[in-house]
Amino acid sequence: MGSRTSPVSQPVTIRRAVARDAKRLTRLVRGSSAYAGKYAAAVAGYRVGPDYIEAHRAFVAVGADEQGDRVLGFYSLVLAPPELDLLFVADEAQGRGIGRQLVAHMQSEARAAGIDRLKVVSHLPAEDFYHRVGAVRTGTALANPPAVPWDRPEFEFRIPSD
Repeated sequence: MGSRTSPVSQPVTIRRAVARDAKRLTRLVRGSSAYAGKYAAAVAGYRVGPDYIEAHRAFVAVGADEQGDRVLGFYSLVLAPPELDLLFVADEAQGRGIGRQLVAHMQSEARAAGIDRLKVVSHLPAEDFYHRVGAVRTGTALANPPAVPWDRPEFEFRIPSD
């Protein structure tokens, strides 16, 4: 994930994910170039199902296009224990500040739920992104073969109260 700085070309809205988003979110995860090559196996069979969306605080960033709402990214906040479980931005939408908007929204949701800190187990290529949006490195999640055969950086977001 390189540093990209193109402006937001269309308004972005963040809304609660609904069951009908499940297939689009699954495609976004499986199609992420951050999981190409040696990382592909980690998301090859991954599924964001309606049950997952209902069980967690999942939110999508959407932008309008000719076909209606286009999913540009999403995140999922788990409340107990507090963790940012998923955060993805579509490859073609990266560099427009959408990831930063999703993180700010996530922090607002966490604050509203009374959470003052939450964990993130990051994907290696996303490590720089998490540093840039204010997460603090706290350790390393060790490999868990065969699902995840590599170590991953662990971060923490500290959520200031208003």
